[in-house]
Amino acid sequence: MLSILRSENEQLKRENGELRAVVQQLRAEICLLKGGKNSRTSSTAPSQDIGRSNTVSLRVPTGKKSGGQPGHLGCTLSLSDTPDKIIDHHPSVCGYCGEDLHGVDSGSFTCRQSIELPPLSPLYIEHRSHEKICPRCKFENRGKFPERLQAPIQYGAQIEAMAGYLSVYQGLPYKRIGKLFKDFFGLRLSEGSIDTFLDKLAQKSHTAYESIRARILESEVVGADETGCRVGGKKHWFHVWQTPLLTFIVSAASRGHSVIEQYFPEGFIQSFYVSDCWASQLKVKAKAHQLCMAHLLRELTNFIENLKSEWSVKMKELFLSAIELKKQMTEVNYLNPPPEIAEMNEKLDELLQVDCSEFHSKKQAFIKRLNKHRQSIFTFLNYHNVPPDNNASERAIRNVKIKTKVSGQFRNKEGKGADRYAKIRSVIDTTIKNGQDVYAALVALADCKIVEEPE
Repeated sequence: MLSILRSENEQLKRENGELRAVVQQLRAEICLLKGGKNSRTSSTAPSQDIGRSNTVSLRVPTGKKSGGQPGHLGCTLSLSDTPDKIIDHHPSVCGYCGEDLHGVDSGSFTCRQSIELPPLSPLYIEHRSHEKICPRCKFENRGKFPERLQAPIQYGAQIEAMAGYLSVYQGLPYKRIGKLFKDFFGLRLSEGSIDTFLDKLAQKSHTAYESIRARILESEVVGADETGCRVGGKKHWFHVWQTPLLTFIVSAASRGHSVIEQYFPEGFIQSFYVSDCWASQLKVKAKAHQLCMAHLLRELTNFIENLKSEWSVKMKELFLSAIELKKQMTEVNYLNPPPEIAEMNEKLDELLQVDCSEFHSKKQAFIKRLNKHRQSIFTFLNYHNVPPDNNASERAIRNVKIKTKVSGQFRNKEGKGADRYAKIRSVIDTTIKNGQDVYAALVALADCKIVEEPE
């Protein structure tokens, strides 16, 4: 009987220990979820925030006042030396005695100017193909119409470009674009016409689009990111690869590595590749990788706020010090690296060798990830043009979110609408980065011949 009681007692102790471990784990999960799941991480939508009062930013106060800083060039309006229209305002009677002043010459004047828009009415341009008979051989010769004119009457390149500008650059839906054309220009564009304009612009963008892809492949530093959207009611993805002067966007049904292989099958063996810790991005062949420090800092901030982690505080301080050192370094420093870089690498190795068996599971996974990609953490300290974060790629892909928030999902079930958006937007963003006028570039594109895409 005594042995049975001892056995039951041992079993109860084991069960009690297991339950205590489960309770401890659940408490840590609850602690993390209360403030840890929020839209400051790129994988969480604002609508799914838990504990939304948690608004701590990674930005450090600079002490500067808001607005323009000393030395900032203003953009005050200035008077035109050649006004398009002059309206004279003459006094008709004397304000003192009431004498009629209509026959009195002006002695002097002062001026003020207002800037107005010209009348916004459509311009109908008639093209005439004249016939001439050769006096020598009597052959009937006809003048050639511009190649883009295929019908007795059709919309011109500027209207096609404006539709693309409003849809892809400003993110307006078809209905609002049609209303704008009606209210401002008196033109009644159907949604089908707008859709056709975008289709033509996308086809004409093909050559420039492929040129952007080829030039990105040759770039020294390439940033990459992806974001989700909906196409025809289903989950879809946009991928971006960018440099300071180029942006290449594609749409795909997958977020996986197969999309990268489709467009860049050889990887980026000549480039430094900057991305977050998404596995598909880390599989890319590159000269070297750089993990996005902004993503890592957000995770560390999460641990600090919700797990009260001293280790996370030390790692965050190290990362912030490394970023600050990067700002202070000049191109000469990379030929003769400062001793602080070696010290930071030693400190990093020390922190990564910590015994994390008692840490929360998410924190353990974080440390394991850093150890696995140790060589990709401080790449930016060794090379001048490599940035410490992937913020430029996030900015490049953010326009997709703006478009879907304003216009809703891409409704074309085959993804055609998303594909042409990616092409036209790639050309627009590359145009902006090179200091060129977006609308002028779209007009030039609309005036081009459609190039058939290879199968």
